[in-house]
Amino acid sequence: MVVSTSSFVLCPGPAEHPARMGLPALALLLAVRLLSTQASPSPRSFQVDYERNCFLKDGVPFRYISGSIHYARVPRPAWRDRLLKMHMSGLSTVQVYVPWNYHETLPGVYDFAGNRDVEAFLDLTAELGLLVILRPGPYICAEWEMGGLPAWLLWKPDIILRSSDPAYLAAVDSWLHVLLPKIKPHLYQHGGNIISVQVENEYGSYYACDYGYLRHLLGSFRALLGSEVLLFTTDSTRAEELRCGTLQGLYATIDFGPGSNVTELFDAQRRVEPKGPLVNSEYYTGWLDYWGEAHASTSAAWVAQGLEDILQLGASVNMYMFHGGTNFAYWSGADYKDQYKPVTTSYDYDAPLSEAGDPTEKLFAIRMVISKAHGFVLYRTQLPQDIPDPATLSAPPHSICDRGYVMLHKEYQGMLERDGQMTLRVTGKAGDTLDMLLENMGRISFGANVSDFKGLLGNISLDSIPLNNWLIYPLAIDTAVQQGWPHAAMPKSSSRGRAGPAFYTGTFETPGIAWDTFVKFPGWSKGQLWINGFNLGRYWTHRGPQQTLFVPGSVLHVGCPNNITVLELEGAPLTPLLLFLDRPLFNRTLSHSISATE
Repeated sequence: MVVSTSSFVLCPGPAEHPARMGLPALALLLAVRLLSTQASPSPRSFQVDYERNCFLKDGVPFRYISGSIHYARVPRPAWRDRLLKMHMSGLSTVQVYVPWNYHETLPGVYDFAGNRDVEAFLDLTAELGLLVILRPGPYICAEWEMGGLPAWLLWKPDIILRSSDPAYLAAVDSWLHVLLPKIKPHLYQHGGNIISVQVENEYGSYYACDYGYLRHLLGSFRALLGSEVLLFTTDSTRAEELRCGTLQGLYATIDFGPGSNVTELFDAQRRVEPKGPLVNSEYYTGWLDYWGEAHASTSAAWVAQGLEDILQLGASVNMYMFHGGTNFAYWSGADYKDQYKPVTTSYDYDAPLSEAGDPTEKLFAIRMVISKAHGFVLYRTQLPQDIPDPATLSAPPHSICDRGYVMLHKEYQGMLERDGQMTLRVTGKAGDTLDMLLENMGRISFGANVSDFKGLLGNISLDSIPLNNWLIYPLAIDTAVQQGWPHAAMPKSSSRGRAGPAFYTGTFETPGIAWDTFVKFPGWSKGQLWINGFNLGRYWTHRGPQQTLFVPGSVLHVGCPNNITVLELEGAPLTPLLLFLDRPLFNRTLSHSISATE
């Protein structure tokens, strides 16, 4: 079977929204990583880089995309199911509260068995390749009974909770001396997966504003967990709450939900943390319910758009909640807003995973936003001056991850490659558009280098002068192709091949039965193939050895045309065509011994 195609010039679609920022932020914008349980070489570290405004994990810039789950609200047999679904949604990290009253129901009586086995929960997250942000309180809020504080604290009627009251601090210290030694072996620096630990919770919203209390907690956490662990706070963006809830030595993060100006809200964090990574520790995917009131609901599109806005700023984010679960037994809390408002037994929270653990429309919308960190991103800027004579366009070593296709004034100039060519010679005029299409060829999945960041990780220079003012387009190509683009959106421009990135589209019909088959790319170089919106993967015929792609019969239509879309990155043949075969082809084979890696 032969399929001929028509070509289209690659350009960002109208639905793509650029984010303007300087080059130093580009690494964070695209920093979504795969995790494995393989330990990185010693020493392991997780810290704040105040100069580059990012986290460093083992010395490498890192940005997390996290979701909240509460082990106390999920039956232990369901822990694995919920965590796997969170990981498969694209999360690298989970955020976890530890409710004090769940474990110390009476003074000095501790329970860490069964559903209360927090260490087993942490071990499971590590087994599944998830990092953890731990929030051990002592106060957690979480719409949990008394915010996680034990009710027996009230046996002393005049006690002042969440303050420097000696009676309160004595109980807190006793609890922390039980809990934190259990947590310490799970810290990232000690071979575990806890990358950061929150001290207290939204303390700025509490009337006491007791800095002595925060300093006491800081000292206790440092004494019991060590000097290397990253400790942080979380507060709203209101100035008064940030004033009372932050303390030197605790990295200040903020929380807010969708529907706001993300840049303005992060400005609030910058007022208390002028340097360091932007972090939203509670991005609200929904809201809680109160008895007697309407069920809270938040638009999936609204949540997804807000998440995309956060990620485009290069910020780290935790989605609260990703799976809410259930307030079993008597553990639901209450609010007081002019009147007493008890919280329902369900803590569904209109979260991406429902109370029963089922994926929702919101989960798929969020996963689509996260998935934009895979595949292709277009970087665009303009030449700052005339270049009548050839100048050297260059990138630092290891800054192109993994291949960058360069176009100047819509003309293909060549390709820069990880561990390969890192310079091109170009000419142009001031104001000419310089595009670089960055391709992610796949993240390292084994060994010490799994922190494999993608995108443009350093300054692109023209005769050693850095280029600035880049626009960044995360290209949702899979979504566009599934919706019929470019078949339905663009006119035919040519039936001939061209150099550089371009789309080629066509149709074909199957001869009666949709058999499994293989497609061959005679004369093509490297790219991606879709049939009926299904992404069949990468082809790279001129490098080999694979010369064909497998086409499952299940993706083919019988009795109606099949749409085929090819994104050729380097250059198509003069007469673009594809061949369908009954077997795979390889242009060379190599016999070698196989060593186990799993």
